[in-house]
Amino acid sequence: MPSQQVLEEKSGEVDAIKDILKGYKSIGIASLQKVRASQLQELKKTMHGKVYLRVLKNTLMKLAIEEMNKKDLNKLVEYLEGSNVYFFTDLNPFKLALLLDRGKVKTTAKAGDTAAMDVVVPAGNTGQPPGPIISQLNSVGLPTRIESGSVWVSKDTLVVRKGEEINERLAGVLSKLNIKAVELGISMRVVFDEGLIIVGDQLKVDVDATRRSVEQSHQEAFALALGISYPSKDTIKPLLQQAHMKAVALAVAGAIPTKDTIGDLIRKANAEMTSLSSAVDKAKPKAA
Repeated sequence: MPSQQVLEEKSGEVDAIKDILKGYKSIGIASLQKVRASQLQELKKTMHGKVYLRVLKNTLMKLAIEEMNKKDLNKLVEYLEGSNVYFFTDLNPFKLALLLDRGKVKTTAKAGDTAAMDVVVPAGNTGQPPGPIISQLNSVGLPTRIESGSVWVSKDTLVVRKGEEINERLAGVLSKLNIKAVELGISMRVVFDEGLIIVGDQLKVDVDATRRSVEQSHQEAFALALGISYPSKDTIKPLLQQAHMKAVALAVAGAIPTKDTIGDLIRKANAEMTSLSSAVDKAKPKAA
């Protein structure tokens, strides 16, 4: 009987997962490795109403996917490994990944952590008095000197690259120098969005670079549309202004009087008259 009860409970959980899968267009999977419970709770609060978070057993998720018998959904099965948190949402998958990235915080590293970026120790005063710190800094490749009673790093030095593991010795040095080389947070491993699989690296968007690219493309498209006189809601006003200016210039050149050209025509006639009068005055002495 106990085993039957367990089977019934698992069957109920699988049915519940199937209902969740049917209710959202996007399913995200993120690793729970090195994620603290407090981080997960905070994430649930910040994403409440936008994203439904569940920590589920991979075996139950796999059973639910298999029972739903949807070919596209089966693409997720190969990512069901390790300890995961699942995100169910109708948000754009790139917006979901961006929300997770913005929720990350930098912190000091511990031995075994992975560097979140290339870590460069800048040249300058460490604020540490001479002593064992000198050998500790030297042991991780930092050139040092003593100046004004303090230990200084002689030049900017790369001590670990992004993605590399931080050993115990380096973690201790970075901690003393108050350099935060690790990000705490959750990174999306994969998102299933309406039949499409998008893996982690593909979800990363440089928002500023994308904005600059779109702005530049808009400027180039606008300039091209003006150049070929292509009318649109963005170009029609400047095109009409250009046409009006050209029409006025043509009318002035052809001495066609209108309410827009009469002022220019009078000024042009006055300038020509003044020039002619000046030429006549200069020619009179020669004629005499």
